Amino acid sequence: MPKITIDDIDYHTEDLSENGKAQLASLQFLEQQMEKLKNEYAVYQTAHVAYAQALKAELEKAKSDA
Repeated sequence: MPKITIDDIDYHTEDLSENGKAQLASLQFLEQQMEKLKNEYAVYQTAHVAYAQALKAELEKAKSDA
């Protein structure tokens, strides 16, 4: 019997009404989307650091060439 836990209380999904099942499906979808966005943000943060380092290297090179 599948269950979900909300506020440390276990609920059996089979006991949900149709509306409750729809709410659960929406919640699960949103959680997946939030995880996807979190992963995308990590990629953007990594790229941000790399671009900043590359810019710093270019600025230091330009300074030493001057």
